[in-house]
Amino acid sequence: MNIHEYQAKDLFRSAGLLVPPGEATGSVAGALELARKYGLPVMVKSQVLTGGRGKAGGVKFCETEDDVREHAGNILGMDIKGHIVRKVLITPAETIAEEYYVGMLVDRGTRRVLLMASAEGGVEIEQVAKDNPDAILKLPIDPRYGLLDHQALTVAMKMTGDIKKARQLAVGMQKLYVAFMHADASLAEINPYIFTDEGVGKAIDAKMNLDDNALYRHPKFELLRDLDAEDESERLAREADLSFVKLDGNVGCLVNGAGLAMATMDLVQYYGGMPANFLDIGGSSNPDKVVKALEIILRDANVEVILFNIFGGITRCDDVAKGIIEATERMDIKVPIVVRLTGTNEHVARELLAETDLIPAATMDEAVQKAIEQAGK
Repeated sequence: MNIHEYQAKDLFRSAGLLVPPGEATGSVAGALELARKYGLPVMVKSQVLTGGRGKAGGVKFCETEDDVREHAGNILGMDIKGHIVRKVLITPAETIAEEYYVGMLVDRGTRRVLLMASAEGGVEIEQVAKDNPDAILKLPIDPRYGLLDHQALTVAMKMTGDIKKARQLAVGMQKLYVAFMHADASLAEINPYIFTDEGVGKAIDAKMNLDDNALYRHPKFELLRDLDAEDESERLAREADLSFVKLDGNVGCLVNGAGLAMATMDLVQYYGGMPANFLDIGGSSNPDKVVKALEIILRDANVEVILFNIFGGITRCDDVAKGIIEATERMDIKVPIVVRLTGTNEHVARELLAETDLIPAATMDEAVQKAIEQAGK
């Protein structure tokens, strides 16, 4: 679950990080009131769950109330990469002498939390990784001990070359690690972590992704979820207990098992197609669940074909086939449907499918190729 900058900053403050004050508002009047509260100059920052806000004109420096009125009015309602700005963060403007990047993420390779840091702060870290990968320092953190003092200080010294600043930055890294762990996050970033002209280190931006699988341990975090900012199809899928991610292609994929779903998407791309989604329906053959999955996929006007790729292990293929047939009979589906069922009772399933307009396939490759062919018609 992604959260907004102002929400991530609250979690950072709770961990002891020095973060400038600020509040979010959804109106120009609210922006003016907050600007008066904190004192000019202030920053007006769009709150959307995507990057590139500054380049899109979603972050503005304001010296006067007229600036606040103008920029807040322009930013609210702005479309940034398909995300509509409904709130802006008003925070005091800081004098910036130096900028750094500090981030934490889960590294599957080392199976540890990975500290990433760079002296090239204030720009997108993905661009730094592309243009100058050696500028990014990486340190896997042993979960038994956490981020130790000497480790953090060593990284900070490599970044700043100044012991006073390095000590502040090292403490900031350790507190970011605390925030990351306490929230069961999958990503936490400060970009930039700055030093002011007076040499004070502060986190003036914040990004945080929370692990959906750990939300049961943090009931209050559900209040941080911005339903307006979420993709409607992904929200409906979550409510239906379906794993779904919307993509940009035209081949709708309905698969059981996350691994098979990813392999299916890879194969679609391998044969020249583009998957429209990731959807793991799990082991259910319940027609109601199949209907809900189809409804979610068909919300996407780009979908030109639906591909079922089901492996029946414990789940019987004939039960799944009956569920698919019943679901499609209950719906008015205009696009072709390709079905590949393999596993327990697959021959019975194929006999059932032969009596329908569904397009059967015996192998995964055949199913994907047929789906791509149908999508091109």
